[in-house]
Amino acid sequence: MRWEDFRTSDYVDDRRGGGGGGGGIGIPMGRGGLGIGTVIVLTLAGWALGIDPRILISGAEMMGGGGSGYVEQAPRQGAQPAPRGQKSAPPQDEMGRFASAILGNTEDVWKEVLPKQVNRPYQPPRMVLFSGATRSRCGSASSAMGPFYCPLDQTVYIDLSFFQEMQRRFRAGGDFAYAYVIAHEVGHHVENQLGLLGRVQQRQQEVGKAEANQLSVRVELMADCLAGVWAHHSQQRYKSLEEGDVEEAMAAAEAIGDDRLQQQSQGRVVPDSFTHGSSAQRVRWFMTGLKGGQVPACDTFRASRL
Repeated sequence: MRWEDFRTSDYVDDRRGGGGGGGGIGIPMGRGGLGIGTVIVLTLAGWALGIDPRILISGAEMMGGGGSGYVEQAPRQGAQPAPRGQKSAPPQDEMGRFASAILGNTEDVWKEVLPKQVNRPYQPPRMVLFSGATRSRCGSASSAMGPFYCPLDQTVYIDLSFFQEMQRRFRAGGDFAYAYVIAHEVGHHVENQLGLLGRVQQRQQEVGKAEANQLSVRVELMADCLAGVWAHHSQQRYKSLEEGDVEEAMAAAEAIGDDRLQQQSQGRVVPDSFTHGSSAQRVRWFMTGLKGGQVPACDTFRASRL
């Protein structure tokens, strides 16, 4: 992926010690990997420890504390953006510059796409880079929870050593797969901007567990599709993709399907417990966004087939 010439974002808050570097761990930019590995880590850890993995996965993406997805603490529709606060110095290490460049590229894409396609202005999220632990308006954040989006402060939180951990533990990596991690979380911010998360939260409180899980799946698959929409327009405008990038993202989407994770860790698949979607669903929705580049096509809530 050609990311080095992307504009870096002005909305990055680098809370790592010394203004960057993340403990001296560099981002492994080789090809070939899983990408969103946080679901794998948390699912395996949950089943190993006897903890419902949905609780951990929920926290990884929103810090919702036992709910499903982002909706447990989604702000009410029309809530005001969180104050931007004082800016930190721009990241100088490779990992920090990469994350800042990908976020900047999502800003440039969504500021054009959202008003044109759905007649909504786009207000970019913040991104907090941290090491070990930090605070969000959704609660405490730790590196063990992986990347997540907090709708209460409209911020993506990420400990960038997560990418190194995925490379080390799962022999997975690739710059476009890592960009997909960030773009997926930004996809949840787009959902939030559209007023979706609050409506889903309300509905989840009215239905049973299985249907609430299905609503979570639709939220996650839509975010996968929106990540594909970003990649489509980034490629059209910036020619950012290289040979093998699409395959890398498809492998990432496939690797973190609920069915594959459950089969690997417990030897059986329980569809009613899915919160993110099957491997086939995640690949299909990402490719829907990537091929067409249309936000309305990502409306998983109107889709008769996921």
